[in-house]
This record gives sequence, C-alpha cells and structure tokens, in this order.
Amino acid sequence: MSNPLLHFAGLPKFDEVKAEHVSPAVDFLLSEARATIEALALSKDKPTWDNFAAKLEDIEEKISRAWSQVGHMNGVVNSPELREAYNENLSKLTDFYADLGQDERLYAKFRALRASKAFDVLSTTQKKIVENELRDFRLGGAELPTEQKARFKEIQEELSKLSSKFEENVLDNTNDYALYIEDTSTLAGIPEDVLQAAQEAAVEDKKAGYKFTLHFPSYLPVLQYAQNRELRETLYRAYATRASEFSKPDEDGNIKWDNTPIISQILKLKLEAAQLLGFANYAELSIATKMAESAKHVNEFLQDLAKKAKPYALKDKAELEEYAAKLGITDMQAWDVAYASEKLREEKYAFSDLEVKQYFPESKVLAGLFKVVETIFGIHVSKAQASVWHETASFYDIKDENGHLIGQFYLDLYARNNKRGGAWMDEAITRRKVVNDLTTPVAFLTCNFSAPVGDKPALFTHDEVLTMFHEFGHGI
Repeated sequence: MSNPLLHFAGLPKFDEVKAEHVSPAVDFLLSEARATIEALALSKDKPTWDNFAAKLEDIEEKISRAWSQVGHMNGVVNSPELREAYNENLSKLTDFYADLGQDERLYAKFRALRASKAFDVLSTTQKKIVENELRDFRLGGAELPTEQKARFKEIQEELSKLSSKFEENVLDNTNDYALYIEDTSTLAGIPEDVLQAAQEAAVEDKKAGYKFTLHFPSYLPVLQYAQNRELRETLYRAYATRASEFSKPDEDGNIKWDNTPIISQILKLKLEAAQLLGFANYAELSIATKMAESAKHVNEFLQDLAKKAKPYALKDKAELEEYAAKLGITDMQAWDVAYASEKLREEKYAFSDLEVKQYFPESKVLAGLFKVVETIFGIHVSKAQASVWHETASFYDIKDENGHLIGQFYLDLYARNNKRGGAWMDEAITRRKVVNDLTTPVAFLTCNFSAPVGDKPALFTHDEVLTMFHEFGHGI
C-alpha cells in the first residue's frame, strides 16, 4: 500500500491521508533518519556543510514535511482515530528529537565545523544555521551529565504529552457545549445572519429553536449584541471556564476536561528543565532563542508599557461604566463589556461592526488583500487546484511579475466542530535548495470566521479582516 505521507515529489495528498497511514510513515522516516545519523556520526571525514550539516537538514526536512500534514489535520479536522495516531507518534518524535539534541557525536561535529576554515566560506544563512544548531544542542541537554540527560529527556516527553492533552481538552469542551433556545424574546438584538446560522445548527442536531456554541462566530455576536444580560452571562461563563476546574460537571459530578492540574504540572516541569540547563527560571530559557536581551529586559519593557497605558485604560473603563449605567447596567461585569462597547461605539462614532460587515464579503476581502500584495510586492495571487482536507478549504498560487511560481498557500477560513480555535500560519513545505533547484514554499493559513449562511456569502467583521491580513503577512 502506497503511503501518501511519504509522497514528497509534489503537494500533499490530503484527500488520501488516513489515520492508518501515520504510524507506518513515522516509523519508516525515523528508521531512515536514525540510520543516516549513525552513518554521519561514525564518518571519519572532516565535517563540512555538504557532507554533514546539509545531510542532517535533509532528514529533518522529510520528517517535518510528513508530520506537518498530520499535525495540521489533527488541528483542523480532528477525529478520535487521527487523535490516537497523532498522540502515539508524537511520543516517538519527541523521543527521536530528544535523542538527537543530546547526541554528543553530532554536537562535536558541529563544533568542529564551526572551528574549521570550512565555516569561513559558508553563506550567512549557512553560518546562522550552524550557530543555531550549536545553541540547540546546548539547550537540548547535550552538555548535561548522563543522569541529568535522562531526566531532561523524560521532561521533554512529559511536556509533549501534557501540551497535546491541554489542547484536546479545550477543543473537546468547546465542541461539547451547546445552548438551545426556543424563546425568541431571549434573542433580541442578535443579528439576523447569526440567528439563521443558529437555527440551521439546531436543525442539524434535530432540535427546536436556536443552537449557540462556544465557537467564536456563534459566541462573540451574543456578547456584542444580545440585549438579554442573563444570556450574555451564561455564554461568557461557559467560554471563560472552558477546560478548567470551574467547568460544568457531568451527570456524575465529574469535570471531564479540567486543565488545572495539567497547567500546574507544565509549569513545574518547565522550571525543572530550565534549572537543569543552568537557568534560574523558564523565562530565561525561553529568551535564549529570542531577540530580547534578557527576561529582566522584557519585564522592564512590559512594566513601563503598563505604567504608561494604565491611566488611559482606567479612563476608558470609567467612560464605559458611565455609559453602561445609561443602559441600566449599574454594576458592569465582564459579560457586559462587549455589549456596552458596541452600543457606545454606535452612539459616539456612528460605527457598527454589524453595518461594516456588509462591506466585507469574503470575495471582496480576498480580492482587496491580493491587490494590496500585488501593489507592494509585484506578485500575483490566483486560485489553483490541490488536494484539501475539507470541502471549504482552498488553495492558491503566488507568481512573480514574470509569471514564475514563487509560493503557494492553503486557506481554511471558517470555524467548525473539531477545528482548533484561533488563527494561525504554519509551514507545509519550506523553501530550501535541493541540488540545483529551490523547493516552492507552501503555507497553511487558518482562521475561524463565520461561514456563509444559506445562499449569502460569508461576511467578515473589521477585526476578522485585520486577522486575515495579519496571517497572510506571516505567510508572505
């Protein structure tokens, strides 16, 4: 049986990937990688870019490319089968990379390459890669005593499992929540397109009335527009307490998706890992791979920013509380902020998110975005054909002014069940030199906007338009 995850000649075959493909692909790639690593480690040749660093990059690239497909699908079309395959193989990959980061033989070869004349003739990019590898070996525990290496590896494996479980709990709690409402008087103020989507969602569940969820396109309009304060509070509390000790218990009184102990354990393990490497705390370890000078510098910057911003924030809060009182809200709570803010904005600036949405149908937003990048960068974006993971996902080519393909990206805009919340950009295929050619870089651009309702196009809020431009900027 051919495995689509081992297809590297072109674009990923998302419509063919199944959970059953994951373990065979990962096992094959890790076996191949370990054999190559062993050969590189035992080689008597003086390490150069071509005979050592580039070959190590090649094997990591293949693993990354296959796993990016698995990780992406686990985030956007999650299923019990895929989740099981993901978690099973996540532990294998964590183990592999922990061993790789502590391999003293490879570390010694990178040090030798850095100290050799061969390093002097490398490109700026290649030199940076070598320097980063040396840093990552140090941060991976390569310089630790044997006993501490073993403990550091245990910590990395446990953190990997805990992080995955944390995301699963948030996703499961979000997917599980549903509020069905039949009394239409409770829904006063909520936009018509949101109500239509809620009604269609209830029909799909074979329920009467309207279904509201904790997915942002359903949740946020209630907070912004619902006149019923109790409804706003109900949804706000459900959203704010997702996957926590304050989540609603099941029929047996158990909280099914509580992340509280997971957070506590993650904090303890990150501190221990940092201290094993000689850092006072995890913040210092985190800064080691970033541009900021030190954790102290970051804290000083944040404290200074907070000091300057706080008076203006308090002024805005007082103004909003005063206006909320005019609406009959004398004790403004968190679930009143979006509602009162929307009303104040309408009165003060004659500006409403609801009205602005009419000017931002999906087709116009994308056309405008592509026109902007065409004007700035001289590139052209056009829709293309590719295998995708969901019928609402799409694919695009990016070409330069001469018509040469220079990049591609997948676009997955709408919120749905079994899709992680938020918006992000990730790599599908990285741009790198292979022999005498360059691979075309491919990105994932993922959002959680409102889907089209009925025969109407998807309409985006101004914030969603900003998010779209932001994520596209990451991709570019």
